[in-house]
Amino acid sequence: MTQMAIAKALNESLRTSLENDPKVLVMGEDVGRLGGVFRITDGLFKDFGEGRVIDTPLAESGIVGTAIGLALRGYRPVVEIQFDGFVFPAYDQIVTQLAKMHARALGKIKLPIVIRIPYGGGIGAVEHHSESPETLFAHVAGLKVVSPSNASDAYWMMQQAIECDDPVIFFEPKRRYWDKGEVAVSSVPADLHKAVVAQAGTDVTLAAFGPMVKVCLEVAAAAANEGRSIEVVDLRSISPLDFDTVQASVEKTGRLVVVHEAPVFFGTGAEIAARITERSFYALEAPVLRVGGFHAPYPPARLEEEYLPGLDRVLDAVDRVLAY
Repeated sequence: MTQMAIAKALNESLRTSLENDPKVLVMGEDVGRLGGVFRITDGLFKDFGEGRVIDTPLAESGIVGTAIGLALRGYRPVVEIQFDGFVFPAYDQIVTQLAKMHARALGKIKLPIVIRIPYGGGIGAVEHHSESPETLFAHVAGLKVVSPSNASDAYWMMQQAIECDDPVIFFEPKRRYWDKGEVAVSSVPADLHKAVVAQAGTDVTLAAFGPMVKVCLEVAAAAANEGRSIEVVDLRSISPLDFDTVQASVEKTGRLVVVHEAPVFFGTGAEIAARITERSFYALEAPVLRVGGFHAPYPPARLEEEYLPGLDRVLDAVDRVLAY
């Protein structure tokens, strides 16, 4: 076991993939000589050269379009979008081309492209640097959407995404980049799209992914001081979503709260609430509650702590779901 920050785990994972497969390429704005704004690609340009770690123009549509062409020629491009809010110029390429080519070609074409997107708030950034657009991609058939919450998952899920023959949107929780955890580089990883129980409990299920998993674990620790047993499910994958693991947890606890940074309106929590209500109606002791951002543009940095779900808002939801 090795202690690594999430950023370092991603860096080591990219290095391993580049070493193991000469068809893997890394490309994006400032990923080469600079090593990326968050230094996720630090050192890769020096070791693998400009033919495999490619600095691109500031043109996200062109970056993704180029990656599609490379994938059609047998490469496995890993594309970095520098910040979440910068992905939208590439949204047309992603939705109308990347997501549809496999079906359009009746399965004869594969597009093994990973699009890395640092996402979420909590770093005091300016406008367009703190978005959580995961449902915009999860809604699109043909895309896989995942988000690790810890260093071990960051290390393994990145390699699994690169090995996947389908396009994967890989959301990296940027405010957790420097959180450290144990990484077993020789272990067998969990399935890329399998949710895991991060902490067992009996009274309430908290389901989250990416940056909110840490918050939910803190909520579970706080609730334990009051004699409440909280189960935390780390979803890991948003599309496909492992409803079976969530259902098994809910049928044990009888209560579910879904937590994510993105606005609650039409968010991931809405789909989970609907599916679990359909599947486990008679096991539920209370309505499924959701905690998330507000249906408003992301605020200036000095107000973001009021916008982001934190300990108090999640604990309030736990109190309300237990009050039924």
